[in-house]
Amino acid sequence: MTLHKAKWWLPLDDGVVQCKLCPRQCHIQPGCTGYCAVRENRDGTLYSLSYGHPVSVAIDPIEKKPLAHFMPGTKTLSFGAFGCNLGCVFCQNYSLSRQSYTPDTLYRDISPAQIVKLTQQHKCPSLSFTYNEPSTFAEYAIDIAQLAHKAGIKTVLVSNGYISQDAADELYPLIDAANIDMKGFSQDFYSQMCQATLQPVLDSLEKLYALSVHLEITTLIIPGKNDDDASTIAWLDWIEAHLDKSVPLHFNAYYPAYKCSIPCTQPETLYHIRSLAQKRGFINIHLGNI
Repeated sequence: MTLHKAKWWLPLDDGVVQCKLCPRQCHIQPGCTGYCAVRENRDGTLYSLSYGHPVSVAIDPIEKKPLAHFMPGTKTLSFGAFGCNLGCVFCQNYSLSRQSYTPDTLYRDISPAQIVKLTQQHKCPSLSFTYNEPSTFAEYAIDIAQLAHKAGIKTVLVSNGYISQDAADELYPLIDAANIDMKGFSQDFYSQMCQATLQPVLDSLEKLYALSVHLEITTLIIPGKNDDDASTIAWLDWIEAHLDKSVPLHFNAYYPAYKCSIPCTQPETLYHIRSLAQKRGFINIHLGNI
């Protein structure tokens, strides 16, 4: 595997490094990776294992990201790698997010320039950082985005929004459209279901909005966890106060996956949430996985 030196880290004592890519701020021992499993300390230097090594590449409808109000009807070159910095027990894509690079791993070796060329060859007006958590390969995404814009190609980010401010300051200005997963509007939900914290995600939403990035937000509705009226109303309150009522909101049905066996979301639950939002004056509500 060709190694690419990571950004956003500091050397500590005894060969340990501190990764500063996301709010976890992992202290990584020599020979080990951080929580995401794709940023490795080799002899006191942090490397990105996923740079140039996507494991899934496909042509998708832009609506699949999901983006309902950005270049509708077009195709996007989509790709992702291994790794994620959240620990969602309900992960719907754990075959990528919970995997890591090993000597037996099958992966592609594709440079940023080759990604842009593939996008052009397939006549896609955009490319999408998606499938796993793109912030874990932020260095790769930045290099690709810079080349994409020179070629007149739009960039799409599908992310959990769990990123440090320093990394977001470099990545987010290069993004044309984003769909951010807001897992559940409470710290308890993030702690219990994602092993993470809520505030960095809210910070990401505000940063993307301030940058005038086309922003859409998705919430996977899990019965008994984030489907109550109080949670929904608090979430709508926050959007109204910090963003605006025209931001497209996607509420998707959950199905049992990974470590979560809670029964699937009933369609009526999503219809009710949509009704609550519409009564508040939110104008772009979309339901998925029904």
